[in-house]
Amino acid sequence: MTSQPVTEVVALGSGEALGAVDPDGMPVIGDGTITLPTGEVLTYVDSMQCGATAYFNQGTTATGTTARSGVVAVDPRVIPHGTRMFIVTNDGEYIYGIATAEDTGHPNHISGNRIDLFFDTLNECIIFGYRECTVYFLGSESAE
Repeated sequence: MTSQPVTEVVALGSGEALGAVDPDGMPVIGDGTITLPTGEVLTYVDSMQCGATAYFNQGTTATGTTARSGVVAVDPRVIPHGTRMFIVTNDGEYIYGIATAEDTGHPNHISGNRIDLFFDTLNECIIFGYRECTVYFLGSESAE
């Protein structure tokens, strides 16, 4: 150490935190329904707490579809392929939104209630990191 530390403000931020969600853009989640900011109402039949990581690639999923935003890798013994979900991080910073279980992660990494969310870039994956999420299992129809 070349000098003793001092307590002082060295910089002040003026913008929103990275990943911050606009409160007006938040879905309203009620008993069995999710109302999107657009006014669309989704129904859900169950929910589950999951640990979530992020991945990206330019390949084909385990179910033969193209990897893209909205695809989730799952343990198909826990969440069957084809399951439609609505995913929100418990810290409130990310609304992954509507997704479908179409991929299978490595069994040593994606098993039980651990899921992997597809993102378009490596940078998005790094920013997301690992987060606890609530997964809402969507019904087959929107509410009226």
